[in-house]
Order: sequence, then C-alpha cells, then structure tokens
Amino acid sequence: MSTDRRIASLTPCAGRCSTVFGDSVCRGCRRFNHEVIQWNTYSPEQHTAVWKRLDAQLDQILVPMLPHADLHHVEGFVLSKRVRLRDDASNGRKLYHALKICEKNKNLAEESGLGIQDKQVKPLWQEFERRVLALATASYDFAFLRADGIRSSLLHMLEQD
Repeated sequence: MSTDRRIASLTPCAGRCSTVFGDSVCRGCRRFNHEVIQWNTYSPEQHTAVWKRLDAQLDQILVPMLPHADLHHVEGFVLSKRVRLRDDASNGRKLYHALKICEKNKNLAEESGLGIQDKQVKPLWQEFERRVLALATASYDFAFLRADGIRSSLLHMLEQD
C-alpha cells in the first residue's frame, strides 16, 4: 500500500453547484455545465484555459470594485487562511478568495487588505455575485451563439456543394 499522500488538484468548485438544477452556468464557480461535468477528464491545458477565462472575469469585476485593495496584503491574508492558489492566479482570483473569506466572517474585513469595512462586505459580495454571474452567462451565451453560427455556416457550405 502506498503512503504517497497526494494533494487533490485545484478546482474552481465553490461547493454550491447549481448545474445539477439545470443551470447552464454554475452559480458557485461560474463554469459552464459541461465543464463541471467533464472537469476530471480535462487535460492540464484545458484546465488552464478554463481557469484563465474565470480569472479574467474576476479581474474584470473585482479589481474595479475594490480600488483600495492592497494586493500584496490580500495575497498574504488569503494564504494565511490556507487557501490554495494556482501559481498563475490573477489579482481578481486573490481578491475573490479574500472577499469570500470575509463574506463568511465579516469581522476579518479590516485585516484582509481589501480596503473595506465589515459593513461593506455583504453588499459588495451581493453586487459581485450579480455582476460576475451576468458576465459568465453572457460568456456562455456568446460561446454558443458563435458555435451555432459556425455550425450554420458549415451546413450552408455543405448544402452549396
């Protein structure tokens, strides 16, 4: 029997999957439903592509929402709470984890480095969730509109031949 204790690979899962209820985009991690289902079959390159899209969304939403954040302090705070980050985690990803920690315990807001007070945590979290889900859903819709357009073009080309 092996005594090799492997650390599970990182996953974007936030532990509150909504794809089981039929959502096209998970309300927890914001992956597309097929990405949630197929995650364990993905190659490292596919994992990285999904992480990059998710991190870009977090950058787009959270960096402007938290203009007074001290990113160096935020990273130290997140790591002190034993949150595992990918080496290439974006600033938005670090801000997300810090805000998520504060959302669970608003008393940590002052020490988080986010530049917010405890009374700001809940409204910020709610607005973040609203914005990021809207962006993720738009990304999903665009990806499938684009795929549908490609399919239609290919079918049209085949009909021409």
